[in-house]
Amino acid sequence: MSELGLAIVEADPSPVLRPYVTRLTAYRERYAAPVTRAQAAMPATVLILGFGAAMEVAGERLTSFAGGLADRFTVTRTAEPTEGVEVYLTPFGARRLYGVPMRHLANLTLPVDDLLGPWARTVVARLAETPSWPDRLALTDRLLTERILAGPEPDPRVRWAWARLLRAGGDLGVSSLADSLGWSHRHLVSRFHDQVGLTPKAAARVIRFGRAAHRLRAGATIAQVAAECGFYDQAHMNREFRALGDTTPGQIYPRPRPAPGAH
Repeated sequence: MSELGLAIVEADPSPVLRPYVTRLTAYRERYAAPVTRAQAAMPATVLILGFGAAMEVAGERLTSFAGGLADRFTVTRTAEPTEGVEVYLTPFGARRLYGVPMRHLANLTLPVDDLLGPWARTVVARLAETPSWPDRLALTDRLLTERILAGPEPDPRVRWAWARLLRAGGDLGVSSLADSLGWSHRHLVSRFHDQVGLTPKAAARVIRFGRAAHRLRAGATIAQVAAECGFYDQAHMNREFRALGDTTPGQIYPRPRPAPGAH
């Protein structure tokens, strides 16, 4: 029997996959009692290629699942041993992989078969038959590369707008993006919503929340982060942290630093 807790092995995506996948992780979870978590909103989508027991995701029992970007937290519950591979996709990686407008997947988590059909079943079966975790990650990288590169090309102008939002930490107005592209406000919102899944304003909220949480973990004070990240005031920051992460800034800062090598 494996030890209790969460065990992971990570791998960097291959260079050709990096515009579309930011993280590949093989994992195994086993606990003495059920573990419930609030998964915070983030500027990425998650694909779980799992085997073993199902887990609860937003009240549904799922083993392998995927979805789009979210502007709210998601509650998960792990009660039985499970393992698999977790993939963090950029919005454009998800768009190419699933082949559907991302607006249809926003704030949704679906069985992976609903999005990827027989391909997903084949991939999960092959991963389950591969005992070595590094080999599982290499196989996932290879199969994802083939599938993603066969999908529809993302709009380069929307990719530019997304990159600008990320660089600005979400502190950038929609009008500024639209003016830079020579688009109307309405056209930018429509194209962005299709390719990313959230509107530019909603995506900026998620990005800003992630930046603020990162700064708090790095040791910045709550007042500093509220000012740096463009919140109106600390009350506004508190509301956003509750909506997007089911937490508060005070629960993140100060936090003890983990020991080297801890996960």
